[in-house]
Amino acid sequence: MLTLVLLGVIVGGVIAGATLPVSAGVGMAAKLAGDSFEDLPSDLQTPPTPQASYIYASDGKTQITQFWEENRTDVGIEDIAKVMQDAIVAAEDTRFYQHGGVDVKGLMRAFVSNTQGGEVSGASTLTMQYVRNVLKNDQTATDEEREAATELSTGRKLQEIRFAVTIEDKLDKPEILRRYLNIAYFGNKAYGISAAARAYFSTTPDKLTLGQAAMIAGLVKSPDAYDPVNNPEDQAVGRRDYVLNAMVGTGAITQAEADAAIAEPLNLKPTTATSNCTAVPNTHNSWGFFCDYFLSWWKQQEEFGPTPEDREELLKKGGLRIVTSMDPALQDKAAAEAVRIYPVDNPRAAPLAAVEPGTGKVKALAINRRFSIEPNASGGNYPNTVNQFIAGSEDSAGYQFGSTFKVFVMLAALENGFPLDTGYSTKSPFKSIYPDGSATACGGFWCPSNADKTYQDGYQNMWTGFGKSSNTYFIKLQQEVGVTKAVEMAKRLGIQFRNQQDATLAAEPSGWGSFTLGVSATTPLDMANAYATLAADGKFCKPTPVVSITDSTGAVSDAAAKVAQPDCTQALDKDVARAALDAGRCVVGQAPAYGSCPNGTSTQVSGMVGRPVSGKSGSSDNYSTESFIGVTPQLAIAGIAANPDNPADLVGADIQKEVIRSVATLLHDGLEGQPVRDFPNPSETIAFKSGSASSPQLAPSPSTSRSPSTEDDD
Repeated sequence: MLTLVLLGVIVGGVIAGATLPVSAGVGMAAKLAGDSFEDLPSDLQTPPTPQASYIYASDGKTQITQFWEENRTDVGIEDIAKVMQDAIVAAEDTRFYQHGGVDVKGLMRAFVSNTQGGEVSGASTLTMQYVRNVLKNDQTATDEEREAATELSTGRKLQEIRFAVTIEDKLDKPEILRRYLNIAYFGNKAYGISAAARAYFSTTPDKLTLGQAAMIAGLVKSPDAYDPVNNPEDQAVGRRDYVLNAMVGTGAITQAEADAAIAEPLNLKPTTATSNCTAVPNTHNSWGFFCDYFLSWWKQQEEFGPTPEDREELLKKGGLRIVTSMDPALQDKAAAEAVRIYPVDNPRAAPLAAVEPGTGKVKALAINRRFSIEPNASGGNYPNTVNQFIAGSEDSAGYQFGSTFKVFVMLAALENGFPLDTGYSTKSPFKSIYPDGSATACGGFWCPSNADKTYQDGYQNMWTGFGKSSNTYFIKLQQEVGVTKAVEMAKRLGIQFRNQQDATLAAEPSGWGSFTLGVSATTPLDMANAYATLAADGKFCKPTPVVSITDSTGAVSDAAAKVAQPDCTQALDKDVARAALDAGRCVVGQAPAYGSCPNGTSTQVSGMVGRPVSGKSGSSDNYSTESFIGVTPQLAIAGIAANPDNPADLVGADIQKEVIRSVATLLHDGLEGQPVRDFPNPSETIAFKSGSASSPQLAPSPSTSRSPSTEDDD
C-alpha cells in the first residue's frame, strides 16, 4: 500500500522528469522537490559525519592510536577506486547515473514485488539512502527524530524523495557517490569506505581490487549478516558474486573479469577496529601511558568545549590529525630502562619522564607496568594499570623526590642576592629554627643531620653543598632566605602539591623546615620540567603533549593553533638559572664555570652522557625513594624508584645507582646525533659576593669559625 500511494503521488510529477536523464529532468525534479538546496536541513548540505581522530608520534608518521565514536574517516572521490564506485552502484542503484534522485521504474518493480509478500522493500536510490543515513545520524536531532528517519511511512518516504531530488539538482553524481560511500555502514564497526577497506583487507579505498570492492559493496544490504569476519564466509562470497554479475549488467566490467574475480577466495586481511589509549599497538604498550597523559591534557583545554565531556566528544568525532611530542624511539628506550630497574611484576615502580627545555614538549613517559585494564592477581596496581603514575592525577599525587628539592631553595637564595659562593660551616645534628615537639628534637626545635657527616659536614658553599647534597647547609640557607620564598619558587616552576597535606603546608609554609629535603610528593614530569626551565635560561613552559592539530581537510582552527603553541613565561632571571645549573654540574662530576667542586654524589653521569650535563640526586627519609634528574640544553629527564601502592616500602639506597644509570643512558641515547651544546656561564656577579672570581668567599679559619648549629643561631 505504501508503494502504491507513493506511485500515485509521484508518477504525475516525476514521470516526465525524474525517470528521464538528469539533464532533461532538472525542471520537473526541482518542481517535485519544492525546496532550494539552501532550504534543506544543514546536515544534508554539509553532513557532519562523526570521524575518527588519529594520534601520531612526533615524526608525524608513527600512529599511536585513534579515537572514535564511529570508526570513520572521510575520503575524496579520487581516493576511492573506480571499481568500488562501480560496485556500489551495481549493488544498490543500477540506474544511479540515469535518474534524478528517485527511480519510478524501481518503484513500480517494488510495487509488484511487495504485493506478493506484503513487505515494503526496494525502490530506494543511492541518493535516498544517503538522505536516510544523514538524518538518522544527525547528532543534533532527538531520538524520536532519528527514529522517524527510518520509519515505514508515506510521509517519511515522500520527505526522503523531496530531499533526494533537491540534492540531485544541486550536487553532481560523483559528489553524491562520495558522500554516500563515506556515510554508509559496512559492518564490523566500519563506517564509511575508508574504515571498511581497513577492517576487511587492511588497505586503503584507492587500492581495492575488483573482488574486494564487490564484497564490500555487497555488505550494505545487510552489514551484520554478510560480515565475513564475524560470520561464515559463504554468505559474503555469494553476495560478492551477485554484485560482480550485477556489474556485468551495468557494463562496468566484462563477464570474463567477473568470472576471474568469482574464482578468487576472499583473502581477508582484517584489521580490528580499536579506539582510545588501550588501543595502542601491543608491541609498544608503553605508549598507552603517554596517550593517557595526552587525553587528560586534552580534556583540560577549554578552547575545545565548555566541559571535559564536550572536549572528548570533539576528539572522538572531529576527524582530527594530531601530531604529539612523543619521541617513539626515546619512549621505547625509557620503557626498557624502567623494566631494567624493576620488572613489571614488581610492586615497586620506576617512572621516568623526559621534557624538551624551552618548549615544554613531553618526549617520553614510561614506567615498568603494562598499560591495561586487565585485573591483577596481586590486588595492587601491577603488572597492569592505567593509573597516571608518571605525570600525576587526582588519584596519584606522586612521590617524595628527596634532595632534588634543594634546587628551589638555591634558586630562591640566588634570586634574593645570595651568590653561589655563600658559605656556611655546619655540622650534624643541626639545630634549626623550626619548632619540633617530637622526642628527637633538640630543645624543642627540629634537629636534622647529614647522611655522611665526614663528607657533608663542615664548610660548604652552593657549589659544594649542592654537589655533596649537604642537608645542614641547605637548611641553613633556607632559614636565611625563608622557606616561603623557596615554596613560591617551586610553584613558579610548575610543582603541584596534589597531596592535601602538602597543599595545606604549601599554603602557609613558614614553618615547613623539611621542605628543602623533598618531603612533598610530586611527579617525574613536574620535576623534569622544573629542571628543564633552568636549561631554557629560566623560561618556564607548561608541559604539553602536542605539536600540531589539523582537521580532516588539513586546516588549522584558531583554537588548535592556540593550544598547540608552547605556553611559556620567563619565570627566572637568566643569570639565576645559569647559576643553579652551574652548581648542578658539581653533582655529576663536571667542573663549574669557576673553581672546582670534587666529590659530587653522581660523578659517573658525566662519562655516561658524554656531553655537558647538570643534575641532582635525591633520597627520601630512610631511602623510601631514590631519584635522579639529569638535564642538558636539549633534554631533561627525571626518574625515581618508589612503591606507588605502599610508601612505607623502602626501596633502599642501592637502587639509586640504577636510576642514575637509566637517566644518564636516556640522555645519551636521546641526544645521539644532536649537536653538543654547553650551558652559558653565570656572571661573576651572581657567582661571587665580591663580584669577581679573583675574590671568592673562603672558609674561615678553625679558630674563628662558628657552627650555625650552636645556640647562638637560634
